[in-house]
Amino acid sequence: MGMGYVGILSAELHFPESHSLKGKRKELLSVKAQLQRRFGSSVAEVDHHELWQRARLTLACVARGHRDVVELLDGAERYLAGQAFELGGVEREVVSLGDLRDG
Repeated sequence: MGMGYVGILSAELHFPESHSLKGKRKELLSVKAQLQRRFGSSVAEVDHHELWQRARLTLACVARGHRDVVELLDGAERYLAGQAFELGGVEREVVSLGDLRDG
């Protein structure tokens, strides 16, 4: 029986042109919506909530195969790298659902 895979990507974002929390949040709403729509991912801002030029987003996506989830994470990272803000450090992990159950 197939278990599936969960892909997790966490990225630091820098908004050099942002001059307010309102401006950063507007940009983040658009980015989060695009990641959800394009890659079927769940997305949350997980750090730097009160800083107007920084954010850390973490996204998770699920796929049947390891290769499929890696392709989703690659696409999400390429999308983030192509935006007007600066993409900082990126961390990623792929976990088998079977590993989660056994661990």
